[in-house]
Amino acid sequence: MRRDLRGLRLIGLVSVAALVAACSGGSGDGTGPGKDKAQPPAVAITPADGTGKAKPEQGVTVQATLGELTAVKVQLKGQEVPGALSADKKVWKSAGNLQPNASYTVEAVAENDGQTATTTSSFKTLKPSATFGLESNIPWSGQTVGVGMPIVLNFDQPVKDRKAVESALSVESEKPNEGAWYWYTDEQVIFRTKEYWDAHQDIKVTGRFSGVKAAKGVYGMKDFTFKFKVGSSNISTVNARTHRMVVKIDGKKVRDVGISAGKATERKYTTTNGIHVTMEKKNPEIMISPGIEKGEPGYYREVVPYAVRISYSGEYVHSAPWSVGSQGRANVSHGCVNAPPEFAQWYYNQSKWGDIVTVTGTDRELEFDNGYGYWQKSWKDWVVGSAFDKSVSTTPGQPQAETQPQAGTPGSTTPAAPSTPAESTTP
Repeated sequence: MRRDLRGLRLIGLVSVAALVAACSGGSGDGTGPGKDKAQPPAVAITPADGTGKAKPEQGVTVQATLGELTAVKVQLKGQEVPGALSADKKVWKSAGNLQPNASYTVEAVAENDGQTATTTSSFKTLKPSATFGLESNIPWSGQTVGVGMPIVLNFDQPVKDRKAVESALSVESEKPNEGAWYWYTDEQVIFRTKEYWDAHQDIKVTGRFSGVKAAKGVYGMKDFTFKFKVGSSNISTVNARTHRMVVKIDGKKVRDVGISAGKATERKYTTTNGIHVTMEKKNPEIMISPGIEKGEPGYYREVVPYAVRISYSGEYVHSAPWSVGSQGRANVSHGCVNAPPEFAQWYYNQSKWGDIVTVTGTDRELEFDNGYGYWQKSWKDWVVGSAFDKSVSTTPGQPQAETQPQAGTPGSTTPAAPSTPAESTTP
């Protein structure tokens, strides 16, 4: 019986000891096993340090996997690359594409539990197998044009990723408008506004192409910018039935003269109906019968003064002293708009690329791609030609089609190159 009591006392002492140990707060300096140690911050950088073929379109991402970011600096040749930090200070991303075949450095500072750490990295972007860029543009840089002028960009390589390239393009006008890009081919894209440009304003076109992947292994290497001006609003109406041409400048009617349009004995001699845009002018222009050799019936070779071109198919507004007797009364031309010499000289002197000439009264419609006849396509059908099937605002500061600024690539201007006009054919 005594042996049992001793056992109970021993068990009780062990239980009390265990209870005391369980309730203990550890050592008095606060470093016992019940206290979490402060952990330094941790940062992950993409592309990883030492990468030699980073994809420019993936940009740079810096992520605090433990703690938060307090500073991020990404540099290219001593220039800081723009980027943005997330609201929770966990992730920093560069603002767009990187420059191909270039070396970058990254320095990120992060903080956690009062501890600060700096992480560095360096990497190189891939060298593209081929490059692409702007080969030519219309209007030319510095040119003054009319209110119907499109923007035509020609590339030196076929574009397979139209969204990537279109998203790198922007058009800004002083006066607000709505416009859309239309891909005519893989090497040509055209910008047209929904309504004519407002007169008397500056337009800026930008392509942030550096680092943009246009096709497999094909990247843009530099950005471009060009500017042009919209001058006066010169809008003319030619009525082939009444044989009259009316010219309005900045909304005011300034001339109303008799003309002679295409005689329409054959379809090729019928002036095309619709909205034409002036393309060029020459004084004089040599016009030769299309498809007819010298000595054959219908052959002609005319030296025509004060000729303003309005289509690829050879239509002009020009001086025609030989048809003055028919002007205002009958259509006798091979498709051009024959005008009185005095008026033709005046019209030539004040005309510029991009002026509007609307022809009515014939049964031959102008094709949308005959010259700058892009206004012939409905706005709905035009917008469908965009890689995004949507229009964009030309107001500065408004979002364009998924446009992002490109990272660390100062803008460069690509010299403009003229297009090659088609052969003149129809006096």
